Amino acid sequence: MGEWIETVTGKIPVEDMGKTLIHEHFVFGYPGFSGDVTLGSFDEHEALKVGIKAANAVMRNGVKTVVDPTPNECGRNPALLKKISESTGLQIICSTGYYYEGEGATTYFKFRYGLGTAQKDIYEMFMTEINDGIAKTGIRPGVIKLASSKDEITSYEKMFFDIAAKVHKETGIRIITHTQEGTMGPEQAKLLVESGVDPSKIVIGHMCGNTNVEYHEETLKTGVKIGFDRFGIQKLVGAPMDSERIETLVKLIERGYEKQIMLSHDSITYWMGRSPEMADDVAELVKNWHPTHLFENILPELKRNNVSEDVLNEMFYLKNKYEAKM
Repeated sequence: MGEWIETVTGKIPVEDMGKTLIHEHFVFGYPGFSGDVTLGSFDEHEALKVGIKAANAVMRNGVKTVVDPTPNECGRNPALLKKISESTGLQIICSTGYYYEGEGATTYFKFRYGLGTAQKDIYEMFMTEINDGIAKTGIRPGVIKLASSKDEITSYEKMFFDIAAKVHKETGIRIITHTQEGTMGPEQAKLLVESGVDPSKIVIGHMCGNTNVEYHEETLKTGVKIGFDRFGIQKLVGAPMDSERIETLVKLIERGYEKQIMLSHDSITYWMGRSPEMADDVAELVKNWHPTHLFENILPELKRNNVSEDVLNEMFYLKNKYEAKM
C-alpha cells in the first residue's frame, strides 16, 4: 500500500498528487487583519471567484495539486478551499500550524505559555485537526506548517517545531516550513531530522531567498526537500531577483539535486483585510508574482540554461523517494 495525503476533499494516494505547486495561498492575511474589518471585510464571493480563476489557470498548465500552507492565524479557510476544489477539480492540500514569532499569533500562545498550557494546547490542536478535522468542517490538513525568524529559531518557534516532530512521529503527517529572508534552512532541517522526523516528509520553504549554493547543499544533505517557491517576489521581504534564483537553481541542478527541489511562487490570490497598495516601482518588481509565472517565464528561461524537460518535470512532484547526497 502506498502513502496517502489529506486534501480538502478527502484522502488521496501521494502518487495521485501529480504535478504540484508546493506553496501557494488562495487567501492570506497578516495577523491583525481582523481589526480592519470596516474597510477590509471578507468578501467570500470575490475570494471564491478569484480562487476559481487561479485554480483554472494553473490546471491549464498541467497542475493537478496545490499545497496551501496558510498558517491558522493568517486567514486559513479550508471551507473556501473545498469550494474552489469542488468547482474546478484542482486538488488542494491545507495545513495546520502557525507563523513565525515576529508576524504570528505570538501574544496568544505566550499568554498560554505563561499559564503553563501552551505545549499541551498546541499538541491537542494539531492532533484534533489531523484526526477529526478543522473546526466543524471535517476537513483535515495534509501538512503541518512551521516557521522561523531571520537568523534564529526562537524558543517560541522551537516549541512548535518540537511539538510538530512529536505529532509527525505519531501520525506520519508531512511538514512544510517558512524560512525568513533566506536564513535557518540547515538549522530547521537538522532540528526536525534529529527530532525523529522522516526527512522525505519535510519541505524546507523559501530556500530561494538565499543564493549561496553551499547553504543549500548543507540543507539538502540532511535528506529533506527544499522549496524554490517564491518566484515572482523580487526585493520585497529581502528576496533576491528571479535571475539570481535561476542562477542558484541551475547550479544545484548541475550537482544533481533536482529530486529534492520543488518550485512554486508563494502567491496570494486574495488578501484578508485590505489589499496592499504598492508604489509603482515596487509593483513593477512583483508584476509576475502570480501562480502561472513559472510556466510563462521561468521554465522557458531554465530551458535556455540547458535544463531538460525531464529535470523540470521532476521539480513538480512530491512522490519521489531518494537518497541524500553525502
